[in-house]
Amino acid sequence: MNADPIYLEDLMPGAVYTSSEHRLDVEQIRGFAQSFDPQPFHLDEDAASEAFFAGLAASGWHTAAITMKLLVESLPLAGGVIGAGSEITWPRPTRPDDVLHVVSTIVEISPSRSKPDRGIVTVQSDTLNQHDELCQRSVARLLAFRRG
Repeated sequence: MNADPIYLEDLMPGAVYTSSEHRLDVEQIRGFAQSFDPQPFHLDEDAASEAFFAGLAASGWHTAAITMKLLVESLPLAGGVIGAGSEITWPRPTRPDDVLHVVSTIVEISPSRSKPDRGIVTVQSDTLNQHDELCQRSVARLLAFRRG
């Protein structure tokens, strides 16, 4: 990550940050699932074809982890991307060979009344595939620090 850190005073409601891309393949999906979400529709293509998703699908938590990586790179908040709560939805499955990117929009900025060195920023992050179809939406409250 080579971007300069972003501080609270650099942010504006409506500002949009777009990430680079991440290509997902069968091996990544299976590897993540074996370690963290070992369900047949994430591990076995034959079993997955008979399941709810009608084909191999990445774990929602895998999509969330990829989103986090892309978010950290595209919105390099000073002090790190520190969550203070989030709502997450997965309107469509993430599939092998999907190429994901994240579009994050600053929704609201709330400077802290008790701690003048920081505030809370509400960010909507949409994880889109190569067809710009929404695979995940996260609306998160993130800690953001002021300069010096």
